[in-house]
Amino acid sequence: MDSVEGQGHDSSAQPARRPRVRKNVTASIAEDICSERYPSGSTLPRENDLCAIYGVSRTVIRESLKILESKGLVRGKPRIGTSVCDKNDWNILDQDVLEWMGPYIAGFDILGSILEARRTIEPVAAEYAAERATAQEIADLDNAWRQMRDSGGDPEGFTEADVTFHKLLLSASHNQVFRRLSSAMHAGLKYALHASNVAAHSRDEAIVVHGQLVEALRLRDRAAARDCAHRMLDLAARDLAVERRPDGGRKTNPETPTSAASRR
Repeated sequence: MDSVEGQGHDSSAQPARRPRVRKNVTASIAEDICSERYPSGSTLPRENDLCAIYGVSRTVIRESLKILESKGLVRGKPRIGTSVCDKNDWNILDQDVLEWMGPYIAGFDILGSILEARRTIEPVAAEYAAERATAQEIADLDNAWRQMRDSGGDPEGFTEADVTFHKLLLSASHNQVFRRLSSAMHAGLKYALHASNVAAHSRDEAIVVHGQLVEALRLRDRAAARDCAHRMLDLAARDLAVERRPDGGRKTNPETPTSAASRR
């Protein structure tokens, strides 16, 4: 829908165009909002200027702005234009919004909120999964755990397997609300897990406790499953605390999963 031909505006009189490879204009504008190229409270450029910046027609710009408005990022006002909403008004449980925030999520003070939500949900989900998970679901969790274990020194591969594990765990609870929350939190969970996985000096402890959780599910041990979930979250909290320190005990400005993957 967003990918159309550029309009041939005079580049000397208009803002610099974005590369043509950025086909999804809605995501491009959203990412520019999340990166604070267009900060909260500011007014977006006029439609004609947006056409030149993103190399698309006014119809595409208008459709993109409607999508962004429906998700709480912008608000159109007659005779004023389109303004960027306060971050508190954004629908952060929308999967698209979380994806757009992803590379900049550390600046939104949301990682701690995601951890708090996980502390509320995951131990209970693990307990339910010990009672309700099918043999296939336990096998899928075991496979995700093995991918984590075998990822070696690849934090990106480890994170992908880790995200899969936690999504499968919520699904194995057979609680429809938890399943829906899993979809809503997917992007935020991805970057939260990536931040803690990169910050960790070693992922061995996480690998052990994830394996113990799979075993607790096999044994249908609800108490052990819940305990494993609490211990996983304690490790995540510890590693996120390291990530937030100025020195972090590691390199500064770590790559996001997206930026690292783009270079592979």
